[in-house]
Amino acid sequence: MRTDLKYRHELKYYMNPYQYQVMKRQLRHLLRLDKHAGAAGDYHIRSLYFDDIDNKALHEKLAGVRDREKYRIRIYNRSDKVIHLEKKIKFNDYISKVKEPLTREMYDSILAGDYECLNDPAKPLLAEMYYQMKNKLLRPKVIVDYVREAYVCGAGNVRITFDKQLKTGLNRVDIFDPHLSMINAFDDDITVFEVKFDEYLPEYVRTAIQTGGLVRQSNSKYVLCKKLIKFNSWEDQ
Repeated sequence: MRTDLKYRHELKYYMNPYQYQVMKRQLRHLLRLDKHAGAAGDYHIRSLYFDDIDNKALHEKLAGVRDREKYRIRIYNRSDKVIHLEKKIKFNDYISKVKEPLTREMYDSILAGDYECLNDPAKPLLAEMYYQMKNKLLRPKVIVDYVREAYVCGAGNVRITFDKQLKTGLNRVDIFDPHLSMINAFDDDITVFEVKFDEYLPEYVRTAIQTGGLVRQSNSKYVLCKKLIKFNSWEDQ
């Protein structure tokens, strides 16, 4: 466990439309809307996930390996104004995340197979990604796309997200591709509900989860979309 990182709890659930509406009504008056929300109260997220030649991140998740990590590039509202390289780290029941900004030029170079822009010892995450791509054959695998409605609470540093319209891209891995074909990750209208907090979860949030009849899930968005791509015979771009 890296002692220089801040770790948090993460709880994940699936919701049907009725559960989403009930939970939203219960919590929206108790928490603040995320500052990044647009006029409709939400914002768009698109991530490009990476895995190595053996699909290590996928298989470790499916095998229930306790401590693991994965890499992704993330953008917001389909814009290249903010592009982040992120590494998500799971240790036991805790999660942490480190990130580093990328320019559009760096992103385009990575997609073109030129990783030298990451070879920067002064930026540990970039240097780590460079090593993984050169030596572990880490490559872009799956696009994960959804609309996020997020709320925050100072007590316990709680962040609650409703991730809707989960989709993945077919046969392409460029998150800026204007011709990207998307398919739904779920057959039904499912919302992925996530609760992140430090050591303390306010009782009213815990009670809302319990009374909502929600069942905790373990599948990640990456795994859901990766399996869907494989099912549709678009494996390994």
